[in-house]
Amino acid sequence: MLDIKHIIDNQDQVKQCLAKKGFSSESVDNLISTYLDMNKLKTSSQALAEEKNRLSNSIKSASAEERPAIIAKSKELGEELKKEQEELGKIQAQFDELMLRMPNYPSPDCPVGPDECANVVLRKVGEPTKFDFTPRDHIELMELNDWSEMERIAKVCGSRTYAIKNDLAQLELAIHMMVLDKLRAHGFTVVTVPSISKERPLYGQGYLPFSRDEIYYMPADDLYLSGTAELILNSLRADEILNENELPILYAGFSPCFRREAGAAGKDTRGLVRVHQFMKTEQFVICKNDVNESDKWHKKLLAISEEVLQDLELPYQVLDICTGDMGAPKYRQYDLEAWVPSQNCYRETHSCSNITDWQARRTNLRYRDNADGKVKYVHTLNNTGIATPRALVPFIENHQNADGTVNIPVKLRPYLGGKTKIGKNA
Repeated sequence: MLDIKHIIDNQDQVKQCLAKKGFSSESVDNLISTYLDMNKLKTSSQALAEEKNRLSNSIKSASAEERPAIIAKSKELGEELKKEQEELGKIQAQFDELMLRMPNYPSPDCPVGPDECANVVLRKVGEPTKFDFTPRDHIELMELNDWSEMERIAKVCGSRTYAIKNDLAQLELAIHMMVLDKLRAHGFTVVTVPSISKERPLYGQGYLPFSRDEIYYMPADDLYLSGTAELILNSLRADEILNENELPILYAGFSPCFRREAGAAGKDTRGLVRVHQFMKTEQFVICKNDVNESDKWHKKLLAISEEVLQDLELPYQVLDICTGDMGAPKYRQYDLEAWVPSQNCYRETHSCSNITDWQARRTNLRYRDNADGKVKYVHTLNNTGIATPRALVPFIENHQNADGTVNIPVKLRPYLGGKTKIGKNA
């Protein structure tokens, strides 16, 4: 959520910023107009209420002849006030909806463009893997090594579900443990969080009102299934006023995650790339309201994710995401993509975002500044620690051998009992 006073005082600048995200200037004008109309109604309603109270208080001291007229006038004002309050409720709801749909300002350093075609590759690390044999894709490797029950699980749970087993199941858990240990060494508090949520946190994070069709909803309980631990962590301290000395707060959240993938028909639907339920370790940071401070943490989060991919010995590239591709909450976004041999391209494994105070305004999370004593909204940032099974695709494809076994990188071996490779022929 943005600051309406800043929007009104800087209309041209705001329109230029939000246009980079495809947001129309008419929408900004409509927001401001609605806000001004709402304030007029608030002022009018307050005046009516004060006049009604004045008349009501004067009844006792009025003469018998004056009282009927005063009572009638008070009743008339009461009916008028009721109508205005009903209208105020409607326009307040309109304003709230418009504010919730206002995207965050993009950083002036972001690439400007309408979609992913304008994303900029900042760097590539490692060379795409070359083989002296015909490599298998991840589905073939799973079938060869008895690592999955994809067909059987589809009969039980439907499409875009997965069941992996044996070495691959242990590999999945080992990677998460390695990442959680790494994050704890970087000062993060490891926390496991539920995968269910009330509605308000979805607005706080920015899933709603933008992406309702991507979220699983359980109407009997009025609860939603979470698509990332960020959803829960972002609201964990909602409505609190923190002491500046508590900042930064670093969370490493782990949870099962659920996404309907309603808009992804026909894309990446085979195997482990795009499934409805997955496991994710998430990095989440709460820091001071200072762009330089949150930018520092943004780069730190990115560096940690690069460490993860380097520990997994995967070739990858870093993308600077353009304004039209980064989504409503984002101020700045970097993505990491690992090389997938079977697809001959890089595919996303991590998404690293600086949200500034956009989420904090929605969750009402603030802190008291030590320097001036003022209460300010915090900045929040998030980044993937690791998400599986998606990350398993580049992992087993890049590390495969001709006999179908998969090599285990040095940094991961302690989490798999010292194994140097896995597979039937290991």
